[in-house]
Amino acid sequence: MLERIQKENDIKNLDVQELPVLAEEIREFLVEKVSKTGGHLASNLGVVELTMALHLTFELPKDKIVWDVGHQAYTHKILTGRKEGFDNLRRYGGMSGFPKRKESPCDAFDTGHSSTSISAGLGLVEARELKGEDYRVVAVIGDGSLTGGMAYEALNNASRLKKNFIIILNDNNMSISENVGGMSKYLSDVRTAGFYTGLKKGVTNALEKVPGAGDRMIKRIQKTKSSIKQLIVPGMFFEDMGITYLGPVPGHNIQMLCKALRDAKRVDGPVLVHVLTEKGKGYEPAEKAPGKFHGVAPFDVQSGEMLEKKKSDTYTDVFGKVLCAEAAGNPTVAAITAAMSDGTGLSRFARRFPGRFFDVGIAEGHAVTFAAGLAAGGIKPVFAVYSSFLQRGYDQIVHDVALQNLPVVFAVDRAGLVGSDGETHQGIFDLSYLSCIPNMTVMSPKHKWELADMIRFSMNYDGPVAIRYPRGIAYTGYEEFRSPIVYGKSELIYDECEIAILSVGHMFEEAVKVWGNLKKQGFECSLVNARFVKPIDEKMIGDLGRNHRLLVTIEENVQAGGFGEHVMEYVSGENISAKVLILALPDTYVEHGSVDVLRREMRIDSESMTERIIECYQNL
Repeated sequence: MLERIQKENDIKNLDVQELPVLAEEIREFLVEKVSKTGGHLASNLGVVELTMALHLTFELPKDKIVWDVGHQAYTHKILTGRKEGFDNLRRYGGMSGFPKRKESPCDAFDTGHSSTSISAGLGLVEARELKGEDYRVVAVIGDGSLTGGMAYEALNNASRLKKNFIIILNDNNMSISENVGGMSKYLSDVRTAGFYTGLKKGVTNALEKVPGAGDRMIKRIQKTKSSIKQLIVPGMFFEDMGITYLGPVPGHNIQMLCKALRDAKRVDGPVLVHVLTEKGKGYEPAEKAPGKFHGVAPFDVQSGEMLEKKKSDTYTDVFGKVLCAEAAGNPTVAAITAAMSDGTGLSRFARRFPGRFFDVGIAEGHAVTFAAGLAAGGIKPVFAVYSSFLQRGYDQIVHDVALQNLPVVFAVDRAGLVGSDGETHQGIFDLSYLSCIPNMTVMSPKHKWELADMIRFSMNYDGPVAIRYPRGIAYTGYEEFRSPIVYGKSELIYDECEIAILSVGHMFEEAVKVWGNLKKQGFECSLVNARFVKPIDEKMIGDLGRNHRLLVTIEENVQAGGFGEHVMEYVSGENISAKVLILALPDTYVEHGSVDVLRREMRIDSESMTERIIECYQNL
């Protein structure tokens, strides 16, 4: 069946009895391909039939499907003729793991972060109406994404619509970690109230058979149906907002899904179709551990085990262990996650200190202000979050934390280039967007031991502090260089002349290579571990600038607003004669690919940086 899908809408040429076979083939294809390339597996296995039903019911690319987050759009890509792209999924120059408008006209909107699809879909609906065009808009959102406040803002706005707008609630009782909070409980209650739909349909069918009086009785019942729903289905949250609710619908029954979608198309206004799916369906290891198989590295299909075993601690592991040690001796330490307890290393903390662990769901803005409230109440909160997701709470950092100078610790994981997830997940803006905030302290460690020391330092620091560290195995070189953390002070590793390299955080490993390359070619070269991006070590920079001809800053962050520009501003303001060369990422979004490949392409690998430094020095 899969070979007969070469482009969008080809699925409509299959017979009904062939559709389950296609679903099985898609799952086999996904497991095989993702086991080799890595990617998001469990979420995609869970929406195979739902995606097929959408493609059977709607006309692409005329109709628009907006995938919330977008990591569940693999089947959509297969059904729109991109099957061959899976051999290079998430590799540099290959197919993205998320919807991309530049990839296909069938991708209506680029996504990568959660809780955005209803807002984007509503915008497409209003654009359709303004331009007098004729197409359907479908927003697919998971129950985990409904913990994000932006989704409620969009639902509130959508409730005023008088034109068709279809929202698919993909309810698998999971975000990345297991769902938490009131919406999760509400949806659980709705799942158990499915008999209401059957009851309503049975009563209607029976009354239609009553000669003469049947229609009048149906109309009279319809006038009171809201009160009946309130009794039978708890809350009727969506209908109370003015959004027609259909479901729950079995999410792995293609015929029932298609019928529900056809019904939804007839609604004049916003309509939500509640679909029940199983994350990881069809592949037993993913069914048993959907969180583990949310985003995976290459794995063995038979056993489900990852092919490359972790050989030593990651930065995330170090953070989790040290935070637990600090919490054991300090009862005011609390930890916060936005539905990412495993990914941010807080699972150990959650087990040891459940009363001081808070999973707020996919709601980063709320998490930041919640942390501010904890801090105002005398608690030492640590919010562990991916760099690209912390962007979602920026106003709260500025207004609720830094303005009040509250002692909140931001453990900024996945900083710098993260690789295969691409533009939406690269953590390449945090140094810029954090270091411009008054009262904020920004730190970044060169190796695993310095990360531990920075965490301990932050526990005693009376103000907001962000500790920035990357994904992956923690660097263990230069263990002997571990001078105490002193506020605003960098660490001098080698003191020579001519060229001075100032390295930020995990780029120290590359900076050491650059230093070695320059030494081999006869250059006298100092090496500095910056440690603090805000405040910068002005005394160190001044001393280096007066004793060296060239200052080189190295950071895995965009140049605009980053460490290098702060150094350059200081050097210029103090009329220091040394030239400053900034080695950072260009003003662009960095696509998917391995970190090594991306560094070479962006010319911040050790070889490229050595060439750039020598060229600059020779032109002084």
